[in-house]
Amino acid sequence: MKKLVSEFIGTLWLVLGGCGSAVLAAAYPELGIGFAGVSIAFGLTVVTMAYAIGHISGCHLNPAVSIGLWIGGRFDKKDLLPYIVAQVLGGIAGAGILYLIASGKSGFEIGGFAANGFGEHSPGGYTMQSALITEVVMTFMFLIIILGATHSKAPKGFAGLAIGLGLTLIHLISIPVTNTSVNPARSTSQALFVGSWAIEQLWLFWIAPIIGAILAGIVYKFISSEEE
Repeated sequence: MKKLVSEFIGTLWLVLGGCGSAVLAAAYPELGIGFAGVSIAFGLTVVTMAYAIGHISGCHLNPAVSIGLWIGGRFDKKDLLPYIVAQVLGGIAGAGILYLIASGKSGFEIGGFAANGFGEHSPGGYTMQSALITEVVMTFMFLIIILGATHSKAPKGFAGLAIGLGLTLIHLISIPVTNTSVNPARSTSQALFVGSWAIEQLWLFWIAPIIGAILAGIVYKFISSEEE
């Protein structure tokens, strides 16, 4: 139960910190943090939580990460569904807190609410194919970074930094394409508040990250197994 509570809190923080920076701090002319600031914010949520709860739950904060670690032989199958449920609920709670804050501004309209999308709902107008490729590849690389940084032979104590910086880089690359998911819990949390198109396109932001995570788990287990 302690692990599940940790995953709930960690995913809440990821959504509140990452999506919150996009909704609350990115749009101010001259003063806004822009894409780079949002990218850094997502990375910082992972770094801070890695050192806060990593020793408790492993700090997955992401159904795709849990699945990739399971495929890679680093996570017990029996914990997979409970972790995913805790992550999704934590993400929704984070989005709920963000909504309560954002809606306190006069003239508030929910707009995109940092939801993930493609086509006309992509920040750069990228197609579904571009979005699918982006999410698969970015999640693949994210899991390669995670599996490598947490390997028994990796330098100790630096995994959180490598993973957080990896997520920052992923956002710098892919925010213009999909608003960057690589995390079904993060995508679900925002889509539930936006509704309509965000719910209709949510399937891609579950399927693509999971495919990328599974491929990474298979590949990394082949190139660098713990047994070696």
